[in-house]
Amino acid sequence: MKKVFVLFVVLSILLSCQGQQEVDTIFVSASVETNGDGTQNSPFSNISAAMQKAREIKSINPEANILVHILPGTYYLSESIKIDTNLNGLSIKGTDASDVIIKGATPLNLKWKKFNETIYVTPVEDGLEFDQFVVNNDPQILARYPNYNEDGHYWQGYAADAISKERLESWKNPEGAFFHALHGGRWGGFHFEITGINEDGTPKLAGGHQNNRGSKPHKEYRMVENVFEELDAPGEWFLDKASHKLYYWPTENLSIENATFEAAVLKDLIQVTGTLEEPVKNITISGITFQNTTRTFMEDFEPLLRSDWTIYRGAVLFFEGTENCKVENSEFANLGGNVIMASKYNKALQIIGNHIHDCGASAISFVGDASAVRSPSFNYREFIPLEEMDTIAGPKNDLYPRACLVEDNLIYRIGRTEKQTAGVQISMAMDITISHNSIYNVPRAGINIGDGTWGGHILEYNDVFNTVLETSDHGSFNSWGRDRFWHPNRKIMDSLTTANPEMPKWDAIKTTIIRNNRFRCDHGWDIDLDDGSSNYHIYNNLCLNSGIKLREGFKRVVTNNITVNNSLHPHVWFVKSEDIFKNNIVGDTYQDVGLLGWGKELDYNLFPTEESMMKPQIYGMDKHSAFGDPLFIDPSNLDFGVTEDSPALNIGFKNFPMDQFGVKKAKFKAIAKTPEVPVLKDPTSNNGKASPVVAWLRNNIKNVESEQEQSAYGLNTDQGVIVLRVWKHSPAVKGNGIKKGDVILQAGDVKISTIKDFFKIMSKSESDTMNLVVMRNQTEKEITIHLK
Repeated sequence: MKKVFVLFVVLSILLSCQGQQEVDTIFVSASVETNGDGTQNSPFSNISAAMQKAREIKSINPEANILVHILPGTYYLSESIKIDTNLNGLSIKGTDASDVIIKGATPLNLKWKKFNETIYVTPVEDGLEFDQFVVNNDPQILARYPNYNEDGHYWQGYAADAISKERLESWKNPEGAFFHALHGGRWGGFHFEITGINEDGTPKLAGGHQNNRGSKPHKEYRMVENVFEELDAPGEWFLDKASHKLYYWPTENLSIENATFEAAVLKDLIQVTGTLEEPVKNITISGITFQNTTRTFMEDFEPLLRSDWTIYRGAVLFFEGTENCKVENSEFANLGGNVIMASKYNKALQIIGNHIHDCGASAISFVGDASAVRSPSFNYREFIPLEEMDTIAGPKNDLYPRACLVEDNLIYRIGRTEKQTAGVQISMAMDITISHNSIYNVPRAGINIGDGTWGGHILEYNDVFNTVLETSDHGSFNSWGRDRFWHPNRKIMDSLTTANPEMPKWDAIKTTIIRNNRFRCDHGWDIDLDDGSSNYHIYNNLCLNSGIKLREGFKRVVTNNITVNNSLHPHVWFVKSEDIFKNNIVGDTYQDVGLLGWGKELDYNLFPTEESMMKPQIYGMDKHSAFGDPLFIDPSNLDFGVTEDSPALNIGFKNFPMDQFGVKKAKFKAIAKTPEVPVLKDPTSNNGKASPVVAWLRNNIKNVESEQEQSAYGLNTDQGVIVLRVWKHSPAVKGNGIKKGDVILQAGDVKISTIKDFFKIMSKSESDTMNLVVMRNQTEKEITIHLK
């Protein structure tokens, strides 16, 4: 037995050694002046030489595993690094992202002279054009109006007269200026170049192709840049391309004689490109800081199906036609456009442990090819008739990202130029996992899924907050589902899905899971499942401010979530939506809009008050729900777990971890921000008043509660329900329905003392109408209201 054991150990060692392929290491050092041979004692002086050496090795031995080891220093690329199938198995590794920097910029040797009291001027090399000027590693501000203000909200400073005739007249040469404006509905932004002046004094504009929902530029939220006459503040600069002169107003305390100057000249730094048939495999990029590339907002954009997005299919690190590649432990800063993109076919790309900040567009994007989508439509109003539609479920080909991982990344201050952006963007992809990322301080969504094709994504343990800062009508998480079943006419969409109940899953073939995340959005919804988003399971999420919105869509299961100070927002649900909302803690009554049905099951939820619970009970929902204080453990420290005696436990709620949101890496945890702690509202009060305002059919009502109100409304007693606000589209307003200022005194034959009385009567009604007696203009009046 002893001999057999020894033989087994020896054989195991031999097999292990045989399985370990030797790695050819090529060294690069910025500290050497001349190229060596790539050995540790004689490294190359630049990365391009190392890449050439790698190709030579692979040409001799295609199976060789090669490591390009980049030693500390700053490396300026004259062209982007191209990686194809001939370099399969290649790793590009810096010693550490803190001391290895790759730049898409070129150093400038400048000879400054005074232009006036504040501005300096220098000649630059003929043909040198750039839109990012960097001083002492700090990007400066292209001359603009209004001046840059970090607290200036939209565009970090906006002005309605950015391109007014009067302002244009003050510029000697407006051509080449860039005009930026939000979408009219603030659904992202537009970017234009001024190419001349019309006869009426208005600018000729080229561009505006960066949003898939048509709109005129917003009339107020505007900014213009790249104008010499607007160079009027420290840190601003302007390049006169015709005279090859650079103008600059130095920042305070800058020594212009001793400063370093750089200009961004490349828009991308590493391109990993193969094909579906011959993918690039096993490429690893790690331990590097990437900085300073040009902006890309005027590049060609393409629509991403019927979402609101168009996108430039390019990025600083670009992957297309790849398998088993990895980007890890790197930093990305001051980059002009998209940072990392997986385009078309990508399998098992991993993006782990990266620090991404202060960049122009999206941080991480997964974007498939539209040829993989069956019967695609590309604009909100487009629709393929059912008789012409491909009705097979799932993708048409394999040109889309799948089985990829985004984990433990710290992402903030992206979308600095482009506003239709996200920390993580997914479109036409499958099985993307987004886990343990911290994403904040972004102009639109933290995480966005642009369509239902093809689901299977897992979003877990992310911390997403301070979102939708420069746009509107969106969420910390946002999705659209304008897939084959979706139609801009809701009646047609309802009839289609009623006749074809599985139609919403033709594209959303797999369930997308959103679990164990912390969201806070102060300018939209915490979780926003917009138009048509279908086939989701949402559970164990902490929503700190704006609740969960489910617009028209199907097969959404929402369980065991906490919506602090807010609630469920069911918008335009169809009769057979099959939606489920159970075992949740909500901070308010449901905020419903235009429902045809209340889903498959809404029940066993905890509401803050009896009134807030009774509202859905009017429609037969939440019959087993309860109300009361959930007894959070330590909300002042963002611990919204509930105590052992919480009534939430009686309706099936289960505690989930409150300390696992966001990044895991110790280095990131030390610097990552956390969301603002919400101030818990007292559900029994309304700004210090004794009774709350309650939503009913989108109207606001409250109890009569004082002698002053009794006198003001001409009431005989201090009882009744005051209509504080009406929504013009509410069914209760139709015809000669309720009006603002009415006091509801009687419903049917029953006198009304409080909202509770009113809701109890409503819950027993089986009619679509109800007779009321109201006090209107201090006179009792009988009216009939519609309930649907």
